[in-house]
Amino acid sequence: MPQLDDTDLEILRLLVANARRPYSEIADKVGVSPPTVSDRIDRLQELGVIRRFTLDVDRSTLDAGIQVLIDVSTAPGTTEDVAESLASQNVVEHVYATADGSVVAHATVPEDAVHEVLEESVATENVESFDVRLLTDEQWTPEVSGTAFALECAVCGDEVTSQGETARIDGEFVAFCSSSCREAAAEEGQLAADSI
Repeated sequence: MPQLDDTDLEILRLLVANARRPYSEIADKVGVSPPTVSDRIDRLQELGVIRRFTLDVDRSTLDAGIQVLIDVSTAPGTTEDVAESLASQNVVEHVYATADGSVVAHATVPEDAVHEVLEESVATENVESFDVRLLTDEQWTPEVSGTAFALECAVCGDEVTSQGETARIDGEFVAFCSSSCREAAAEEGQLAADSI
């Protein structure tokens, strides 16, 4: 299975800085051809390293309301439901679920409308308590340098190394740490016979 190399990391750094950067410009900077850049970006998407290309919109410039952090302490066993419910709201930009059963959402809401956001999206029995804090500033600084990318085995959860194997399940790229894990997935019916 191919590992990420310095060229992949440099492509990622360039895309983080500007996701609309032309492939020809990236190719010039990393010393490969534009088709090679395209192939590598496709592979990074298949690996799940690049999930999507998106816009970073500053909603405060659109007069869409005030930016807040909503910190919800969830009832036991409801953290995932609360996170999904908040994420489905148009006013919510980011949602984070924490190990202690809290969900933190970054939202831009009309003044005095935070309660409505919660009432419309989250069942009250799933909320033990919540806190709302006004945001005065935000910074987003994604960084690629020094990052070690590790794929996780779809069967056992171990790190996938260069000895790993890959397959497609329902059109999705899946990684396995070993042939035995890939065979285990096949035995469980996760893999079609022709993908083994």
